[in-house]
Amino acid sequence: MTSASLPKISIYPILTVNFVGTLGFSIVLPFLVYLVTRLGGNALIYGVMGATYSLFQLIGAPILGRWSDRFGRRRILMLSQLGTLLSWGIFLIALALPVRSLLDVDSTVVGTFVITVPLFVLFLARALDGLTGGNVSVANAYLADITPEDQRGAAFGKMAVSANLGFIVGPALAGLLGATALGETLPVMAAFGISLIATLLIATTLPESDTCQLNEDPEETNVSQVLGPDQKECYRLRATQQVSGFSVLRLPKMSLILGIHFLVFLAFNFFYIAFPVHAATAIEWSLAQVGIFFSILSLFMVLVQGPVLTWAMKRAGDRTLVLIGSVLLAVSFPFFSSGNPVLLYAGAALLALGNGLMWPSLLAILSKAADPTIQGAVQGFAGSSAAVASIAGLLLGGLLYGIVGTGVFVIAAFLTTSAALLASALPQAKITIEPSEER
Repeated sequence: MTSASLPKISIYPILTVNFVGTLGFSIVLPFLVYLVTRLGGNALIYGVMGATYSLFQLIGAPILGRWSDRFGRRRILMLSQLGTLLSWGIFLIALALPVRSLLDVDSTVVGTFVITVPLFVLFLARALDGLTGGNVSVANAYLADITPEDQRGAAFGKMAVSANLGFIVGPALAGLLGATALGETLPVMAAFGISLIATLLIATTLPESDTCQLNEDPEETNVSQVLGPDQKECYRLRATQQVSGFSVLRLPKMSLILGIHFLVFLAFNFFYIAFPVHAATAIEWSLAQVGIFFSILSLFMVLVQGPVLTWAMKRAGDRTLVLIGSVLLAVSFPFFSSGNPVLLYAGAALLALGNGLMWPSLLAILSKAADPTIQGAVQGFAGSSAAVASIAGLLLGGLLYGIVGTGVFVIAAFLTTSAALLASALPQAKITIEPSEER
């Protein structure tokens, strides 16, 4: 799509919505494991709760993506955000319920835990949030709608920066709010309030991404519609691709792109589930030290996905940046096997550099691999791929760390090396599509 044919819409409203949404999500992350254990769960239940969100996202993301192609990005973003808002309301209700046992488990395989009433309601809240959790996929499709192809990498870099800023501010805000007499309740109230702000932002500041596109030939309209006062002065009629379900994989290079997407996402989930365990047990870091580490990691990513990515994209194409970034990621993961803080932060810098170069470039390639009319379906399918990787990573990462210890970081390095090998098979030139039929 050429720049001239794109709707003139600023990217900053969607960046703001993304930042606010991430901020609300990241506020609860630091203490969720403590809340789960206080309500009767154990480490396994904590992992299953994370996997519950991803499982329902696997169901919801492709549906919401296809709906956004049909009904518009803004409407589906609003639907998704309302689901998140309702889920935080249910979360608050769970905190007010009495801790009564529903099921007691004492097993040598899965450990000892109790499913209590509030813990069960928390699972319902996470399931609802996951089912309506296609907002990231739809937001990516929205960004692709309003951004020329030659600016996609930079735009997705800004989207990543907005998310990482949320991950910097959220945990710090959680620490301040969680230290009050209200304990976990105040951060959840803050998450609810922030989600409400995101909903209002979508309602008041976010225009539809393609306001001149019609789904039907206007020649089929009746005389009153043609001559009436509501007749629009502009329209576009596109020859659209049709996809459903796994037919997305039949699009040119889509299996290759999604394979890279899945491998990198799986490696990251291994890291994010195993490193906190490694830091707490082997290195004996405090919760504050772990929080500082992840905040600095997010800060590194902001720096890379801002000025560094902008500099790199002027000198290399998307394929090259995906390849270089994947190699840097593979190199970074073994650093986390160490207990030396210098090596750990060196690994964080390499990880941020690799991720900052690779991820926005991969998302740009993904967005260029499909017709604009099916961006939602493709991004939704990518969201499902990420959900599968999250489920596998959350359930297997901790298990693998218990079996092979820091060898799990070597496995993550192997996965990203495989992604780099796949990236070498991407075409050097940008992926193109057949030009849309316009009148």
